[in-house]
Amino acid sequence: MKQLESKKAFGGQQQRYQHSAETTQCEMTFSIFLPPQAETRKVPVLYWLSGLTCNDQNFATKAGAQALTAELGLAIVMPDTSPRGDEVADAEPGEWDLGKAAGFYVNASKQPWAPHYRMYDYVTQELPDLIEASFPVTQQRAIAGHSMGGHGALMIALRNPQRYASVSAFAPIANPSQCPWGQKAFSAYLGDDRSVWQDYDSVALIERGAAIAAPPLLVDTGDADDFLTSQLGLEALSKACEVNYPKARLRLQAGYDHSYYFIASFINDHLRFHAEQLNLAPN
Repeated sequence: MKQLESKKAFGGQQQRYQHSAETTQCEMTFSIFLPPQAETRKVPVLYWLSGLTCNDQNFATKAGAQALTAELGLAIVMPDTSPRGDEVADAEPGEWDLGKAAGFYVNASKQPWAPHYRMYDYVTQELPDLIEASFPVTQQRAIAGHSMGGHGALMIALRNPQRYASVSAFAPIANPSQCPWGQKAFSAYLGDDRSVWQDYDSVALIERGAAIAAPPLLVDTGDADDFLTSQLGLEALSKACEVNYPKARLRLQAGYDHSYYFIASFINDHLRFHAEQLNLAPN
């Protein structure tokens, strides 16, 4: 690993690293916040997955999460949203919902995406292994995300319930096989066989029974979100959770949109939710 940046914040360290990733076959960048407690003991980790057009720094600079995580003794790991580099395939200029910064947290099986776009394996296997070997953290994990990253967090927790104590999401793309963003990405990365798409669709996974063993879930969505009805699939998620996911709590927040102002307004609720599941208490 190569350290790119280290800044002191709330007694802890906000850092940024680059490393060569086997899963994505390219240089990957991630940010990490280590609370002050990490100087003397290992701490649990929250993995944050960001949304379309974002990278590893959006959450670190806009969400305002460091103050409470420093109090709680919780590390936050923020991976990039896709592979990067000149050798990595990308969409046409102006297509911000496919390619770089739009990895959708899947393992691509179609060309030209397959060699590098293996974000599912990177987030679930390679990155946690690296973090746990390189930093003072435990194997207690939680996962959260926003929009495309909310899709990633929920889908990953449903498929790997034993690895995460809790999962939360802001405005997740919960039913990607049924919305334009997801259909475009899944067609490109996974091909036209829609049965394959279901393994990466949270609503489909819940309907198939994946929530039986899944960790507690918290979802916040703003009722002024421009993408609420066209992209997010909140109604389908609500129906699926009502029947199959008793540990899910879905909240619709009046007047809030899709932005980081929304995330910053409720991030402490989510951090406390994860802290409770991880048996953490503020100092």
